[in-house]
Amino acid sequence: MLKGHWQLIAITAVVFALWQTPVVLPLKIFVIFLHELSHGLAAILTGGRIEEISISAQQGGHAITRGGNGFLILSAGYVGSLLLGAMLLVMALRTHADRAVVALCGVVMLAVTLLYIRDLFAIAFCVAGGLALVATARFLPRQINDMVLRIIGLTSLIYVPYDIFDDTIRRSGLRSDARMLAEQYGGPTLFWGGLWLVLSLCVIVFFLRRGLGTQSNLTFRKTH
Repeated sequence: MLKGHWQLIAITAVVFALWQTPVVLPLKIFVIFLHELSHGLAAILTGGRIEEISISAQQGGHAITRGGNGFLILSAGYVGSLLLGAMLLVMALRTHADRAVVALCGVVMLAVTLLYIRDLFAIAFCVAGGLALVATARFLPRQINDMVLRIIGLTSLIYVPYDIFDDTIRRSGLRSDARMLAEQYGGPTLFWGGLWLVLSLCVIVFFLRRGLGTQSNLTFRKTH
C-alpha cells in the first residue's frame, strides 16, 4: 500500500516540513484564493453576484458579494476550497487531462483578477500565478503538470482542516465565517466550526478512497 503511494506521502511530508517557511506560502495563499472564489461562486449559483475578491500576504482575504443565499455563501469558503483542491488532486490521479486543468486554473486566476480584484498584492499574485500556470501547461511535460496538481490538491487537504480548527475552534472569538454564520443564523461559533471540521475530514476520506486506487506514483519516461 505505502509503496504504491510513496510520492504522495513524500509530497505531504515535504509540505508539512516546510509549512512555516516562505516555500509553502504561495500554496497557502492559492488555497485562500480558492476559499474566496468559493464564496463568490456560491453567490452566483444562488442568484447573487460578486462585487470584489481580495487575498493578502498574511493569508487573509475577503469576498464581497451581493444577493444570493447568505447561509450557503458563508458556508462555501472552507468547504468549497476543500472540494476544489480535492477535485484537482483526483484529476491528477485519475485522468490525463493535467495540462488542460492546469491551464484552466491559470485562466480562472487571470479572469478573476480582471473582473473582481482591485488591490495591488492580490493583482500581482493572481497575475503571476495565472501566467505561471498557463506557461506550465503550455511548455512543460504532462507529468510536471500532474505533479503541480498533486501539490496544490494535497496542500488544500492539509490547509483547510487546519484553517477551520485555527479560525473557528482554537480562536473562536475571531470574526471568521463561522462567527458570522452564528451571528446571522444562530448556534455557537464552535458548533459551525466543528461541523465544518468533521465535514472536511469526511470529504478528505471520501476523495482519497475514490481517487487513490492501488498505485498513484508517477512514472517519468525519458524522451528521445
